[in-house]
Amino acid sequence: MVVGASWGGVAALSKLLGALPSHFGLPVAIVQHRRKHAEDTLRQVLQSRCKLQVKEPEDKEPIRPGTVYVAPAAYHLLVEDGHFSLSTEAKVWHSRPSIDVLFESAADIFCERLVGILLTGANPDGAEGLARIQQRGGLCLVQDPESAESRVMPDAALALLDPDHVLPLEELADLLARLDAQNLPSA
Repeated sequence: MVVGASWGGVAALSKLLGALPSHFGLPVAIVQHRRKHAEDTLRQVLQSRCKLQVKEPEDKEPIRPGTVYVAPAAYHLLVEDGHFSLSTEAKVWHSRPSIDVLFESAADIFCERLVGILLTGANPDGAEGLARIQQRGGLCLVQDPESAESRVMPDAALALLDPDHVLPLEELADLLARLDAQNLPSA
């Protein structure tokens, strides 16, 4: 599962991750836009609300089920065959890490086995990546723009694709709590 957020994302991510049961079997990779020299407080805040291990992945670290990976500040997080890769290539939508970079690389590896979630944010990063997930047969979820602290990101996704679900944050959290690797919900 991949999740992208920007403005207002820490609160939204806290709510989503807090809803995941301790036996949640999918790996979760997150891009939250943040400053280049951000400290490790994002991981610490999310860990305080999540029953799963939350960590920043190292380059070439294997992807493990039931673990939440937060893209490190100033690095793009990419999914490769069985592991993560970190990159300092050019910013996308003025951001590194970029949601589009994570979503597109994960879509190419996991195809229909991927769940992509785009949350609150103040730029369109993630919309094209979510469209790629949909093209590859993955499940696409978008936070209802009315429930987002900043609706630019969810609105950009809705302008590009017809996601499987557009739900307020609380309903997204409930849906995620019911997900497991063998039984992904259909539209």
